Amino acid sequence: MEDCLVAKGFSQIKGIDYEEIFSPVICYETICLMFALVALENMYMTGLDVKTAFLYGKLKEEIYMKQPEGFVMKSQPNKVMHLKLTLYGLKQASLTWWQELEEFMLTQGFK
Repeated sequence: MEDCLVAKGFSQIKGIDYEEIFSPVICYETICLMFALVALENMYMTGLDVKTAFLYGKLKEEIYMKQPEGFVMKSQPNKVMHLKLTLYGLKQASLTWWQELEEFMLTQGFK
């Protein structure tokens, strides 16, 4: 079993910690598109990783997080982390990931 750092997104406040959210739904056409793009451009794909997709979204808001239980630095127990990328649990994780994917697809010539 892998450990996963998850933010307490339920404590976020709309308008302060995030402005909008997004709930993407994967469809088979999207997966087929990714495979077709790889084949057409003669690219090499090692995998299509959806499990960690939310970890790649760049945050626009300033979000700080307490140190997770069990990982508190003894020398600095009150230290907080400034998040630059999204984590599972953040309300805006889906939206920021979608924006990263959309930006990439536009650079590849998709509209």
